[in-house]
Amino acid sequence: MSFYQVFDFLRDLNNNNNKAWMDKHRDTYHEVRSFVIDWIENLDKRLQKEDPAYTPTPAKKAISRINNNLVFKPDAPTYRDHFGAEMNKAKGKSGFYVHMGLNGSFIGGGFYSPSNEELSSIRAAIDYNGEKLKTILNKKSFINTFGEMHDKDALKTAPKGFSQDHKHIDLLRMKRFAVMHTITQKEITTDDFTDKVVNVYLEMLPFNQYLEKAVSV
Repeated sequence: MSFYQVFDFLRDLNNNNNKAWMDKHRDTYHEVRSFVIDWIENLDKRLQKEDPAYTPTPAKKAISRINNNLVFKPDAPTYRDHFGAEMNKAKGKSGFYVHMGLNGSFIGGGFYSPSNEELSSIRAAIDYNGEKLKTILNKKSFINTFGEMHDKDALKTAPKGFSQDHKHIDLLRMKRFAVMHTITQKEITTDDFTDKVVNVYLEMLPFNQYLEKAVSV
């Protein structure tokens, strides 16, 4: 089993997105899912070695469901066209997510949907020492990996308690603090894909550490 077969299965499923087809090919699905779970378990062990503060995440807890939630998305296809792994899962921890799909794949992390309390703490950290976060964001290797951090839902004005002319107003207006690195199917199917994911995690680590320290205060 390899990621080539994972994508073959996802393409077949996408072309036959119904329960009847899935029932006929459920054995194949379980083989593919088991392969992805084994890969996540290996990645989890690698991240534990690289980062002592990383929260171990069992693969069966990390892997995304193949079924769409039709209660909230009644018009969505029955099955998703990707596998995902949400790792480092714990309260107050930055998310780390690997998405492998037909319509785009990426590695992402940070606080994508911070609570009001977390957002308030992050803004307080930026007010106190936003220079440190900007140093992380402006590092050449960080920009080469993730590009610039954007938030399409950022505030148009200053958040409550901050002035419009604050020197870090661009960051203070943001509602989410997350970055993403796009990957291709070709990269996923290479032998060194796990190494690449670990390297992206390490590049993201100072960013995540800044945010985690902020929300812990």
